[in-house]
Amino acid sequence: MQSVPSRWRFSPHRLTRRQVVVIGAIACAIAGLTPLAASPAMVQLGWPGWLTLGTVGLAFLLNALTQLPADIVFLWALSLLFITGVLDAQQALSGFSNSGLVTVGVLYLVVAGLQQTGALGWISQQVLGRPQSQSAALVRLMLPIMGLSAFLNNTPVVAMFIPVVNDWCRKLRISPSKLMMPLSFAAIFGGVCTLIGTSTNLVVNGLLIDGTDHPGLKLFDLAWVGLPCAIVGFMFLYVTQRWLLPERKPVMGDRDDVRQYTVEMVVPPRSPLAGKTVEQAGLRHLPGLYLIEVARGDQVIAAVSPRETLREQDQLVFVGVVDSILDLQRLRGLQPATDQVFKLDTPRTERCLIEAVVSNTCPLVGRTIREGQFRSLYNAVVLAVARNGDRLLGKVGDIRLQAGDTLLLEANSAFVEQQRISRDFYLVSSLPDSEPLRHEKAPIALVTLIVMVVLAGVGWLSMLKAAVLAAMVMLSTGCCAPVRAMRSVEWSVLLVIGAALGLSTAMESTGAAAAIAGTFIQAAGDNPLLALAVVYGITTLLTEIITNNAAAALMFPISLSLAQNLGVSYLPFTIAIMVAASASFATPIGYQTNLMVYGPGGYKFTDFMRIGIPLNLLFWVMTVAIAPLAFPF
Repeated sequence: MQSVPSRWRFSPHRLTRRQVVVIGAIACAIAGLTPLAASPAMVQLGWPGWLTLGTVGLAFLLNALTQLPADIVFLWALSLLFITGVLDAQQALSGFSNSGLVTVGVLYLVVAGLQQTGALGWISQQVLGRPQSQSAALVRLMLPIMGLSAFLNNTPVVAMFIPVVNDWCRKLRISPSKLMMPLSFAAIFGGVCTLIGTSTNLVVNGLLIDGTDHPGLKLFDLAWVGLPCAIVGFMFLYVTQRWLLPERKPVMGDRDDVRQYTVEMVVPPRSPLAGKTVEQAGLRHLPGLYLIEVARGDQVIAAVSPRETLREQDQLVFVGVVDSILDLQRLRGLQPATDQVFKLDTPRTERCLIEAVVSNTCPLVGRTIREGQFRSLYNAVVLAVARNGDRLLGKVGDIRLQAGDTLLLEANSAFVEQQRISRDFYLVSSLPDSEPLRHEKAPIALVTLIVMVVLAGVGWLSMLKAAVLAAMVMLSTGCCAPVRAMRSVEWSVLLVIGAALGLSTAMESTGAAAAIAGTFIQAAGDNPLLALAVVYGITTLLTEIITNNAAAALMFPISLSLAQNLGVSYLPFTIAIMVAASASFATPIGYQTNLMVYGPGGYKFTDFMRIGIPLNLLFWVMTVAIAPLAFPF
């Protein structure tokens, strides 16, 4: 008999916190579904509806209890509904042609252009800065994101800041899981503050205009409810982030990489760093990197003060780990000190950084890099050298190679294949995302981003059309190479979004979602406040398992009919649906920005439940309490 994997073993005498959370969630679901299953609406539900509910529930449990990737789980669930005939081919594949999914995919190309030109680094420096603690970092991140998301579509804001926050976390030595979820939640907080903050708000406002004689909500009408919710949500995250936000990915420390490279950089003419001090240039904040000397003409400054002013043609010698050396290569205003970089046959935009370990049979062992004419021999340039964790002093070209030295090279990516079986090197590997940045294209990338945001923000183009236009400009102007752009797409995220949209189609087409909504609405009775609470609760529940726009579109006619039967105003119900359909925190599939940070943050499915369920309840109470005051029954 085969042994049971450890993650499937269950001991009643020793429960982990994760098992307690999952068991509690299952118990609550069973308790809630027992009366639900006996309701007339659920009794009339056919086998396709029950199979859909079971499949969706099983997908949630597999994500919570196992280590299976989310894309595999949701694709399996979608495949089951397709094979059993609940969904036809067109319905099953409809999610993968959804404009929201395509928009996310195209935005990855836009972000790649911003990243490859160094524009994202500039945005990070201008917006985020250098906070001194994790709590300060949370404030510096969330407040600008909330402000931007109130007037811009959430998706491009989050897509733009994911790589920025990832790089920022490494420099601040903070686990990305501490800030990726707040990034998504901040975008949601800002989105519920204005009419144009999310597409859901616009969808519900359109339904309001079409279904009633109301002229439609104004830009800041939603702020009466959304702004207090956003403020309280921000305060909740700030207070509880130390306990509720997980630490999933390790933080890079000084000892994580024993390879201490020696690299030489130069401040070129007209560099933006000339005239700035070492500290102002940001050369003291890269983790695991030390500026050991500055060569200025015949003068060598060995003990470099942070107040030392940089000048043109200064040659800076650094020692540090490979990640910080990569940051140095990306920094605008510095370039490799060796002019050999500019003599390679391959254009810089087609090169990457490569690590190679010198073997004892290499013909250059015992000779300096300059004497051995390394560039001519291998069509590659040595940027830095690491030797057993030792600091190598002097210029890189004067270093005498030894067997076992690790070289950081700039070369064509073909170098890896050419030298992998060579006797000159023990090991050859390329570093991911190490292509030289195209700083001269940064203004084009920034202008393209601004134009995209303006065109989508004022409604001249849809978000998809604006994103496609921006991606075309990025590729055609050389801001990003096509191969690099395709590598930047997070295909697993797109697969999860497409499969989740397919499951939401099944929930709608089988009547499962409508049956659940109708059953809960019947329990509201004749109390308008209780009815408002029920409408909000069922909307937020549906938002977690189907798309937010679908949940809003499903609940609006039900709430409108409910308000008419009760003889009260429909505006509080409209506001409640807007907030509930946008404020999705408890699952990664409830809102697409949650899905976008799911992978980069290294999260598990239950991480969202731990912090998202309290947030959902908080928004629920706030909205039900404030909406009738701002928009009386």
